[in-house]
Amino acid sequence: MPLMPDGWQDGLLPRLTELYKDLHAHPELSFQEQRTAAKAAELLVAAGYDVTTGVGGHGVVGVLAKGAGPTVMLRADMDALPVREETGLPYASTVRSQGEDGEQVPVMHACGHDMHTACLAGAATVLAGARAEWSGTLLVVFQPAEERMRGAEAMIEDGLFERFPRPDIVLGQHVGPLPAGWLGYREGVVMAGADSATVRLFGRGGHGSRPESTVDPVVTAAATVLRLQGIVAREVPPQESAVVTVGRLQAGTKENVIPDTAELGISLRSYDERTRQLLRSAVERVVRGEALAGGATRDPEITWDRPAPVLVSDPDATRAVVADLAGHFGSDRILPMPLVTASEDVGRFGTAAQVPTVFWFWGGLETATVLKALDAGTLDQLPGNHSPLFAPLIDPTLGTGVEALTVAALGRFAAAQS
Repeated sequence: MPLMPDGWQDGLLPRLTELYKDLHAHPELSFQEQRTAAKAAELLVAAGYDVTTGVGGHGVVGVLAKGAGPTVMLRADMDALPVREETGLPYASTVRSQGEDGEQVPVMHACGHDMHTACLAGAATVLAGARAEWSGTLLVVFQPAEERMRGAEAMIEDGLFERFPRPDIVLGQHVGPLPAGWLGYREGVVMAGADSATVRLFGRGGHGSRPESTVDPVVTAAATVLRLQGIVAREVPPQESAVVTVGRLQAGTKENVIPDTAELGISLRSYDERTRQLLRSAVERVVRGEALAGGATRDPEITWDRPAPVLVSDPDATRAVVADLAGHFGSDRILPMPLVTASEDVGRFGTAAQVPTVFWFWGGLETATVLKALDAGTLDQLPGNHSPLFAPLIDPTLGTGVEALTVAALGRFAAAQS
């Protein structure tokens, strides 16, 4: 069983805590992670890695080779979200930045990528200091733009697996609303694939007092939103899982002006290609049908963007990694997980390299709070990822994340030597 080096927390954990607080207070949106990347690169250089920055945007790659053996890739994402923080923490973000549409938006690490970055920096440091315990190559990847589902693809297209050693396995993790210090896993399909659509509906604007002289795209947009909610309920077989969410509806500038256009932002989640195509086809049918019913002045524009693949955690490799994690943390702290409807682009790395990916979750909420919510049936009311209230406990979340990555990597090196 792989073991954590004795005393790894001495000196390192306080530094990682300060790093985490600093990253949390200074979040950066997708493809803007310049400061975060510089922090990660600085730590890798100090630990003795061969470091390359600017891979696929602000991606950082560290390579540490020590003799013959497998190449183990550890990955963390770095970007934040356009969310206004409401945690009240002393290190809460007050950052504003330019969003995708060019407007200034509040920015927060509402998904825990600051914790991911700090944990990978810690694991990379611990593994560099424990080189006598393993043989092979460590490939440490700090990825940009996961929230836009483009960062992994950008790094691959920038030659990640041509410029650097090709891994034999990809390891990653995600913090979430589980009890702090506990880990969750699933063999096979773990997280949903995602598709996003931007829909533009066209009408004829005019004065709000004379709606009969207009073609109101707001009414069409509202009808479209309601009709879209029937896709999963009436078209997806009940034994399958899917999600259709309209997260954005924008139209008009004033209450007494009927606009010419309205826009919808639609998110789809599915676990297989057949359901994915069903959802996409149904969305297009509903949008075009409601535009026709509303008397639209022209056909709607439907732009598909940001596909994320279904995340598959290789069953055999997952069982091996979970066994190592259970040996370190105890099997009572390792939980099997249900399917997760959120999405991740980490699977692109394993697919591109044609190697197994293993992905797990670990908790960041107070155990007593989670158990109380479980008893009360109110788990869905706890602040989870993307909530303005989401902020993992630093202790023991940070240490658990460092240890999980380190133990998983050491286990893969040890398995190759047995």
